[in-house]
Amino acid sequence: MSDLTIIKEDGPRHGRYVARLAGVEAEGELTFTHRGPGVISADHTGVPEAMGGRGVARALLDFMLEDARANGFRITPRCSFIIAHYARHPEWAPLFTTAPGEGG
Repeated sequence: MSDLTIIKEDGPRHGRYVARLAGVEAEGELTFTHRGPGVISADHTGVPEAMGGRGVARALLDFMLEDARANGFRITPRCSFIIAHYARHPEWAPLFTTAPGEGG
């Protein structure tokens, strides 16, 4: 989706991945919390109705997974969206702190 832009906003304790679509005022987000060295929890994924049905939530998840691969951190899934997708993708296990289906 070429009109989708995702960026990472990172603070000392909390952060988020932010999705913006060209021509849409609203933004989607996947929020996270730093849990310790090399570990974040994926806390919540939210996509407003104006962005619905365009794969934005999955694009946010994919961006977070690529960030984890590139930067060597692991993810504790707390968001039901993340937990559900992880349960269907056990090959992601090296990126997560729990087994698929366990949640955080």
